[in-house]
Amino acid sequence: MTADSPTSVTPPPLLSFSQSALKQLRQVSAFFIRPLVIYREYNRADLQADFFAGLTVALVFLPQAIAFALLAELPPQMGLYAAIVASVVAALWGSSRHLQSGPTNTSALLVFSTLVLVAAPGTPEYLAAAGLLAVMVGLFRLAMGLARLGILVNFVSDSVVVGFTAGAGALILAGQIRNLLRLDIVSAPDLYDILVEVSRHITETHWISAALGFGSIVAVLLTRKINRKLPGPLVALALSSLMVLAFNLTGQGVKVIGKLPQGFPPLTLPPLLDLNLIGALSPGALSIAAIGLVETISIARVFAGQTGHRLDSNQEFVGQGLANIACGFVSGYPISGSFTRSALSFQAGARTALSSVFAGLFLLIVTVAFAPVVSFVPMASLAGVLMVIAIGLIDRKEIARIWRSSRSERNIMLVTLAATLFLPLHFAVLAGILMSLTFYLLKTSVPQIYEVIPSPAFENLLHQPDRPSCPQLGIIQIVGDIYFGAVQYVEEYLRAHREQHPGQRYLLLRTNGVHQIDVSGVHMLESLTRAYREQDGDVFITRYHDPVRHIMRGTGFLGMLGPDHFFNTDKTAINHLFYKTLDPAICIYECPHRVFKECQNLPKMTYEGQIPFISKLPTDPEAFIEAAELWEAMHSDNPPLIIDVRERREYRQGHVPGALLFPLPILAPGNERVPRDHPVVFVCLGGRRSARAVALFREWEYKNVRALKGGLLAWRAAKFLEGVEDYDA
Repeated sequence: MTADSPTSVTPPPLLSFSQSALKQLRQVSAFFIRPLVIYREYNRADLQADFFAGLTVALVFLPQAIAFALLAELPPQMGLYAAIVASVVAALWGSSRHLQSGPTNTSALLVFSTLVLVAAPGTPEYLAAAGLLAVMVGLFRLAMGLARLGILVNFVSDSVVVGFTAGAGALILAGQIRNLLRLDIVSAPDLYDILVEVSRHITETHWISAALGFGSIVAVLLTRKINRKLPGPLVALALSSLMVLAFNLTGQGVKVIGKLPQGFPPLTLPPLLDLNLIGALSPGALSIAAIGLVETISIARVFAGQTGHRLDSNQEFVGQGLANIACGFVSGYPISGSFTRSALSFQAGARTALSSVFAGLFLLIVTVAFAPVVSFVPMASLAGVLMVIAIGLIDRKEIARIWRSSRSERNIMLVTLAATLFLPLHFAVLAGILMSLTFYLLKTSVPQIYEVIPSPAFENLLHQPDRPSCPQLGIIQIVGDIYFGAVQYVEEYLRAHREQHPGQRYLLLRTNGVHQIDVSGVHMLESLTRAYREQDGDVFITRYHDPVRHIMRGTGFLGMLGPDHFFNTDKTAINHLFYKTLDPAICIYECPHRVFKECQNLPKMTYEGQIPFISKLPTDPEAFIEAAELWEAMHSDNPPLIIDVRERREYRQGHVPGALLFPLPILAPGNERVPRDHPVVFVCLGGRRSARAVALFREWEYKNVRALKGGLLAWRAAKFLEGVEDYDA
């Protein structure tokens, strides 16, 4: 090797591994420096809009944070702590500009249904489990984000979310009856137990509390009717608190929130080493993580679509994960994204994620400076506010749309709804997700597969079961991925097709609807190809996608099938197969149909005799003669006898000078017209009928018969064609 010659240096395996690890480290670290990116990209002109949008959200968030904590059977301050921390952390490490995160009704309901299985509400164990649950949910979400599994939320049907939220709304409505009427009953996680307990104690209704609760409901609805931008829950709670103070309703049995601790959210250490508790909380943590991510990403996509802002699902997972972990260490509980507060922020003019940070800071100020004011909020009024919110969860329009869409979507929604109402909520979520995955797998494991033929105008290929197909070539359209779950279905269809069309020795697979294939799919295609080739047929592929071809190349299937068996377009494939592969003798003498455009110019002839079918045509060089060689032989002292085996109409359109016309059916029954002691060259259009003639005469022990290689097409390409000579039988 000279000094100037090019060289390629392959890095040592250790160096390559180090580079890969460094690349992975940079990608992971990019998730955690998101606040720096927000700071660098921030436009100060957006500061005022974000400030006032954050203030607007905080006014609505304050009563919600307290109400949702009570819904989870947790102290009100835990709701405030979770709201403060989640608003800041989720915004700074998330991707959306308008998503508002914090306690939500669905997450609170899930938290309660999970915690009540391991501890009694109000006990220290219950509060400690809430913090641990937040950390576990955060770790689940963080791991999914770092592993770039954001796409997994796409496998959870919207029907699961709609069914679950509708069921959650119904549970909240039923569950808050006890607070609305001030019934002294224990909260229950399922609808049946709730209704049974309420019916037993309905006569114990505290009518002053009920009046405050129903009054709060009316106040929220009236405020919305006057101006939807007004914080209706805050107005309702403020009015009811004033009534409690003015008429000393606490002395008449009205329950209030009570004194809240003032100050910053305190640091706490969840029981991270309690493996038994971790095991008991794991199903619920997984359910909360899953349904929360689906909700969060769906909400974020709504506003990203309206603003054109690019949304990074994996970054959002990381933000939600870190926010939940942080809540677990500051006396909080699991949080998620809120559509109501996000929509309010968007309508209030928020421009960046800093609006959510401002909302958290305003809540912190309230917690530090104005906590005593909140202590007079009556529990019945909070229950009324929650009931109004719960009614909004039952999206009747979306339920009707899903009901009219398809049976599978309807079943997913109904099963999730029923499970939400009558089973522990984490089981309900998992049941809905499993049903979504099951229907997805069933759908993808049964791809659309059907035979196609050219349309009557030969413009495209269509499924036309009422029209005849080609007796030699089957064209099969596959729509769906060929992976391990779908292989058996595809293979069974293709096997049944072969049995129904035994004469179709050639198969053209149209794979424009196949975007992915795995090793199982490749094995199936290899088996299919071997089966066709054992019957002297073959398999071809058209309109493939590059990822599919890449897998076929990597697994060796491309080499097995042959690169010349792949075509980019249907037209190229059919043209090649018609002129290079299909037997024109079958087209002319046996097939009464004209399936392809290329068939239209073929003569359709019938003879009394039958042409012997020969599956293996000769391929050895001695069986063929090149056009140039035939030209020289024609001008030699002993020219060969040239026999054109086509039909009269084809012969008249042009032939080799001096060629005699003996259509193949005339030659096939006997050989007396062909001399044994003289060179004979058979000619047809493309070389296949003449090759069949050679095979026939070889069976009859003719030694000096050959076919013009490439037929008349090769003769024309060599520019040897002379004037047309009519054949007069």
